[in-house]
Amino acid sequence: MLRFIYVIIFNLFRAPYMITRMRKMANHPERYSEEERYRVVQRCIYLMCRTGKISTDAFGVENLPTEGGYVMIPNHQGKYDALGIIRTHKEPCSLVMDAARSYTMLTSEVVDLVQGKRLHKNDVRHGLQIINEIAEDMKHGKKYILFPEGGYENNNKNILGTFKAGSFKSAVKAQVPIVPVVLIDSYKVFNAFNFGPLTTQVHYLEPIRYEEYKGMKTVEIAAMVKGRIQAKIDEVLSK
Repeated sequence: MLRFIYVIIFNLFRAPYMITRMRKMANHPERYSEEERYRVVQRCIYLMCRTGKISTDAFGVENLPTEGGYVMIPNHQGKYDALGIIRTHKEPCSLVMDAARSYTMLTSEVVDLVQGKRLHKNDVRHGLQIINEIAEDMKHGKKYILFPEGGYENNNKNILGTFKAGSFKSAVKAQVPIVPVVLIDSYKVFNAFNFGPLTTQVHYLEPIRYEEYKGMKTVEIAAMVKGRIQAKIDEVLSK
């Protein structure tokens, strides 16, 4: 939390220009390419990380599919999770976020620039609509970040929560690869009380192709993905 406050304070002088520019681009996506909007988001994250002395090392980037859409399924640790992935993911990607958390200053701009989906958690009908929209987008080559745990606990120390089976319905519907993503120490950035230089890790695991999970129930897919993420966490932390 201290680092989050520090980053905000020491970027206040940039805020009027950056947020105004981001909002303008978000409001007029027809004027700017997906790549242009994504690079602005990456630039914003870079400036935040430089101010906050945050480094993020990426591993397994070569595992990312080179063609077509896919869904990235990471463990969830805190406010920095999606930012760490976007920072290390070269190609434009989008995300699904809890609508209640998505309208704060800067967060709203980031979500709109990547044309993210705002999910109303207690609205089943809306959830089904989002699943269909994501599936259709991925069929046309879009990449998404989707957190199956739904939320996170502060200072969770890299411990996994429950993976919700519904999070995998869009992948099944679109028949796209599922890329398990492992976040290490991401919770330390904005959800823990530390202030010195910090390095987090993003591990992109081998994608699970549709042929591998075809015919499986979403509960089974969730268990498989969680198992692979847990195995990687155990491997990294044991070193």
